[in-house]
Amino acid sequence: MTDSPNEKKFMREKIVKPPMSRRQIVRRIFCFILIAVIFGVVAAVSFVVSRPVAEKFLGKETESVPIPITIERDDEPGATTASVETMEETPPAESQSEVAREDVEEIVKKEIENFPWTPEKIEEFNQVLREIGQSADKSIVTVSSVKHQVDWFDNPVESTGQYAGMILAVNASEVVILAGEEAVENADSLRIVFGDGSIAPGALKQRDTVCGMAALTVNAAELTESTRDWIQAIDLGNSYTVRAGDMIIAVGSPAGRVHSVKRGAVSYVARGVQTADGNTRVLYADFDCDTEKGTFFLNLSGQLVGWATDLYEPEEINGVTMAMPISEYKGCLQKLSNGIPIPYMGIKGQDVTESMQEEGVPQGVYITESIAEGPAYLSGIQNGDILTKIQGKEITSIRDFQSQLEGMNTGEQVTVVIQRKGIDEYKEIEYSVLIGAR
Repeated sequence: MTDSPNEKKFMREKIVKPPMSRRQIVRRIFCFILIAVIFGVVAAVSFVVSRPVAEKFLGKETESVPIPITIERDDEPGATTASVETMEETPPAESQSEVAREDVEEIVKKEIENFPWTPEKIEEFNQVLREIGQSADKSIVTVSSVKHQVDWFDNPVESTGQYAGMILAVNASEVVILAGEEAVENADSLRIVFGDGSIAPGALKQRDTVCGMAALTVNAAELTESTRDWIQAIDLGNSYTVRAGDMIIAVGSPAGRVHSVKRGAVSYVARGVQTADGNTRVLYADFDCDTEKGTFFLNLSGQLVGWATDLYEPEEINGVTMAMPISEYKGCLQKLSNGIPIPYMGIKGQDVTESMQEEGVPQGVYITESIAEGPAYLSGIQNGDILTKIQGKEITSIRDFQSQLEGMNTGEQVTVVIQRKGIDEYKEIEYSVLIGAR
């Protein structure tokens, strides 16, 4: 369309805002930050207020990542000295216990004669022991092992077993519980009953089939705040300091019922007892306890120093309970608590002493038993072999062997060098061993 001469032209103007001053820019930035802070606070408050309601109707949040659990080791007194001097059999445990018991009785007799046994003193003594047991009750739980079966008419039947467990760790992620392997064997599910009566589902975290122990876990989110405040982890003691004659308290299920309590003394401490992949001490308590339902031993400071076991009994000894001491087991206990399998080679052995070396035996670990169907047994290692190297590192004692094995992982293939006696001399043989799990 062309412009006509009569068409009037209008002036077009564009309004442009004047540039902002520095003061206006600062004021606008300040307002923006203030509004952002206000919205952030409102969002945070709204989240905190609405979270319990959301969890109630939508379910709790997923499990958080487990927090690593560290257990401090104890230094064994006299660790540098050889624990075994000959390969002769030690006297039967029963005779050792009888000799030690006579010594303990003599000590106790003297103390009783010198102690002012007034009713007040006896009551004070009982009160101290009673308080230790009551305090430990916050660390004791009932593990209900639930098994689902059917009767003759195909009706579902639920059977439960009651076992005692000991709380090892409590953190924001979980509660870790130590229990006997019987508590989880063939169980379809686990229910954990805490001392305040609260109940939560439990799960197996890791087990040790050699020593018959297991670590269980309870999600901390399953517990109320009051229960988390009420329960407490047991303090771990040093079993190397336990001596014959020391008083101990049995908690858990010493009488076959959870939350029962017994007390007595250590009548004997056996040293250098051969066990799978190492040596250990064994404590002899001078009273009967239930070993299957879970019995834990405390010192007079209320610290855990061991638990009842039937692994080392050569024969039944009336009136005596054998206990696994905690100090030798703390390395395994840390792995169990973190859900890590315990490496297993499957040998029993002892140090080659100086007298044995004088007779021509090479320095190393004398294998008294290559445990049937264990990794060492399956690789070809035999009874009587002398273990001298693992992964090229010299092994001069059972302690060296334990230290090397502890640093390995299950499923790892390692090179093991042994010396095997021939007709005239020992010959070096190299084996490849697949490390298993206990």
